[in-house]
Amino acid sequence: MPVPVKDGPRVNRDIRDREIMLIDAEGANLGVTLTVDAIRMAEEQALDLVEVAPNATPPVCKIMDFGRFRFQEQKKAAEARKKQKTVEIKEIKLRPGIDDHDYDVKMRAMKSFFEEGNKVKVTLRFRGREMAHQDLGMKVLIRVRSETAELAKVELEPSMEGRQMTMVLAPR
Repeated sequence: MPVPVKDGPRVNRDIRDREIMLIDAEGANLGVTLTVDAIRMAEEQALDLVEVAPNATPPVCKIMDFGRFRFQEQKKAAEARKKQKTVEIKEIKLRPGIDDHDYDVKMRAMKSFFEEGNKVKVTLRFRGREMAHQDLGMKVLIRVRSETAELAKVELEPSMEGRQMTMVLAPR
């Protein structure tokens, strides 16, 4: 049966190299040492031998408390996840003959999306005979682009997809 692969650094007797570069608990470099001697030194201090740079030649190992090391790594990962911001794509749907008041309401919503740091996909849907007047739809999208120029940049130029015209804007 294959040996199960552990995630994370190798510790104590899992280190298979004969010689390692050893760093003690205080951070001092002790030079190239036999692995068995390094493990014995770690056990005398009631600590663990942890492989911190496995790809180096010889691998770099440090004497430390592995439980505390793992806890610190988990804390760093949780902190990184907390600071991570996911960018969503919000969609605003328009029509070629949109009234001024309706247009203003949609623009206010778009501006609030940009302030939150989200992208906005502007979809302009054509119905029936409106397909014959695609230039009206293009004028609406050009108006949207010009009014949001200081807040957003065009990420995807206006293009036709079936009966609708789409454009994607990203915050500056």
